[in-house]
Amino acid sequence: MRNLKKFLALVLAMMMVMSLMLTVNAAEPVDFTDSNKINSTYAEAVNVLSALGVVKGDDRGFRPQDTITRAEVAAMLYRIAANDADEEQVKIYSDYDKFPDVPSDKWYAGAVNYCANSEYIKGYSDGTFGAWRDITGYEVLAMTLRVLGYGQ
Repeated sequence: MRNLKKFLALVLAMMMVMSLMLTVNAAEPVDFTDSNKINSTYAEAVNVLSALGVVKGDDRGFRPQDTITRAEVAAMLYRIAANDADEEQVKIYSDYDKFPDVPSDKWYAGAVNYCANSEYIKGYSDGTFGAWRDITGYEVLAMTLRVLGYGQ
């Protein structure tokens, strides 16, 4: 059962990436400041997703050993679902005010509000989003399924 869940998650992630309908040259590595920390097992995936603009890293690099936050996943989902890897339109959604703990001046506000408005992401029972909380695999899977149209 555990392997089936992993396989399903992999298939869903592949479907999301393929839905972008972009061609990427995976042979050219993306140069993050900490590229030497990216395990060779995952190097191709990192190269493809970064070339598509789904993952971008930050001023500290890609940080492959760090946990990922709810805000970071919302940003990736936004780039895929809105087909806006360059984030040219993301600011439009910054002031939707879907969650009281997502101020419109934060880098993730547009992505979180877009995803919440599209019902890809949900907040907590107290109405907050918890942008800086670490995200669980179940939360990522639920968000991914909603992006793919599986609703509740």
